[in-house]
Amino acid sequence: MNIYVGNLPYSATEDELRAAFEQYGQVDSVNIIIDRETNRSRGFAFVEMPVSSEARAAIDALNGTDMGGRSLRVNEARPRERRPARRF
Repeated sequence: MNIYVGNLPYSATEDELRAAFEQYGQVDSVNIIIDRETNRSRGFAFVEMPVSSEARAAIDALNGTDMGGRSLRVNEARPRERRPARRF
């Protein structure tokens, strides 16, 4: 299951996020989204957990918890919407 993690502190690392989610089960991947222009975190990430019951437990436990002074928003990720190609 792909999990969206929003309101992430800009200082959060993939290792910190992995450690938080691994308390609830196996984590396949952690991907903090980086701004192309500034090379800084955009404040959200995606965590992939293969077992849906473990992913649900992580979502229920971590949604609203504090990380670095910010209240995390954790929920099942929605499929990415197709957007038209950018023209320059």
